[in-house]
Amino acid sequence: MQVTVIAVGHKMPGWIEEGFKEYAKRMPSEWRFAIKELKPVERSTNRNAVSGMAAEATRIRAAIPKNARIIALDEHGKDLTTVALAENIKRWQMDGRDIAIIIGGADGLDPDFKRQADMLVRLSSLTLPHGMVRILLAEQLYRAHTILTNHPYHRS
Repeated sequence: MQVTVIAVGHKMPGWIEEGFKEYAKRMPSEWRFAIKELKPVERSTNRNAVSGMAAEATRIRAAIPKNARIIALDEHGKDLTTVALAENIKRWQMDGRDIAIIIGGADGLDPDFKRQADMLVRLSSLTLPHGMVRILLAEQLYRAHTILTNHPYHRS
């Protein structure tokens, strides 16, 4: 199973990249964990947030592996516990589809794109910087893996 994080945003500070890499290297090899960074759409007087999100959605769709399950991070998405995330991942592994987890740009994700996603998930009720979301997401995916494999990293 390929697990791809598709994130709108690039040129993250070094500590963000190092934090993400730390959890990425812990992922099980059978997940083939990767990140694809997409350059955000430039905002200008001719391009508002709505048209910018639509343009970013086009870029996101092009980056999603064929037939992947699309999990979009959104502040109005389902609020999962880590154990519930692990249970979802276990089910997803059984159907054989790859997983694409989407982190939108500064204005969020295009409404049409969100409607097409297989699932909307809220990572937190707090407003988080996009770089921090990458680290928190990677850690939670690693933690979900440890739950599924009864590794002592996660303590209930």
